[in-house]
Amino acid sequence: MQLSELITSIPASVTAMMMQKGREMKAAGLDVINLAGGEPDFNTPAHIIEAAHQAMLAGDTHYPPSHGSPALLDAIVAKLERENDVHVTREQIMVTPGAKWAIYATLAVTLNPGDEVLVLDPSWVSYGPMVALQRAVPVRVALPSEDNFRVTADLLEAHVSPRTRLIMVNSPNNPTGRVLTLDELDAIALVAAAHDLYVLSDEIYEHILYDGAVHHGLAARSGMAERTIIVNGFSKAYAMTGWRLGWLAGPASVVKLARTLQTQSVTSAASFAMTAGAVALNGSQDCVREMVAAYTARRRFMLDALEEIPGLECAPIQGAFYVFPRFTATDKDSLTLSRILLEEALIATTPGVAFGQAGEGHVRFSIATDMDSLERTVERLARLVPKI
Repeated sequence: MQLSELITSIPASVTAMMMQKGREMKAAGLDVINLAGGEPDFNTPAHIIEAAHQAMLAGDTHYPPSHGSPALLDAIVAKLERENDVHVTREQIMVTPGAKWAIYATLAVTLNPGDEVLVLDPSWVSYGPMVALQRAVPVRVALPSEDNFRVTADLLEAHVSPRTRLIMVNSPNNPTGRVLTLDELDAIALVAAAHDLYVLSDEIYEHILYDGAVHHGLAARSGMAERTIIVNGFSKAYAMTGWRLGWLAGPASVVKLARTLQTQSVTSAASFAMTAGAVALNGSQDCVREMVAAYTARRRFMLDALEEIPGLECAPIQGAFYVFPRFTATDKDSLTLSRILLEEALIATTPGVAFGQAGEGHVRFSIATDMDSLERTVERLARLVPKI
């Protein structure tokens, strides 16, 4: 029987594929170091777990409001005002089962078949496929590796067409670790205003920053509140990947449509997860700072170690928890490099090309794992890379 031509045309996530391959090899008894995914190695902080536990014991296990509980909506309103200088009402927010669904819902309600979306590469592996799932066209804007993936208005303008509807932005960036400067944000704002475009601002890594880097949100820039949809969640900052809890905030007209979509699709996030999310946002942020302190030490170790290995070149990352070195002494493509790293060094990684052609020659390593694994990773790289 015939199946969907659209879904058949969508590639599976390379990140998920590499993670699963690493798991299978580990299950077979091999000493695989799995650095392919974006999974914090910390457990969810105890006070957040306790909030969900108490909510369940109190009977909070029924259908919640589809778009989010009042307590969590209020917590997000307060967080945006407190941390991002963004002022919204409850009606401009939708809580989602994971930030990934928030991205999908945003694209679903802002795009029509044939519309174009500027995707700034290297970009997270799911951006392009999620655009294609709307029967829209991802237009890859290749940011130059030699310029540390800097965004300019001229580069964006060169890719805008009459069909362009939206720009996808991710800062701090996965996979490059770049944090957009105010000049770059203003360049995006300038192009968006000139062509009346929406901007999807994926800010999931906003609290994971290094060396004094500062996250500035697009929605707070002049004239951008009415055209920016912020996507965020709890997976990275609060080590809540398995809770599947995210949210979007933006123009009321966009959020209203997204809420309709959610009622007719995934319905809602889990009720007790919403209670936990409100506690996470309203409570002490010491747990976030403690995790970021650990990432900071790992980042410093990895950058120093990679600098000592001939054939690797890695720009200092400013945010998120990945390093994205370029392999400079080989003509092998990144998919081949990741395969060699897995088969010969037992290190599971994600090839740079998975993030767009601008990532070719690079390989992404997650540093959201224990220091012992990172030390063993470096030892294996030091032995293997000179031979590649």
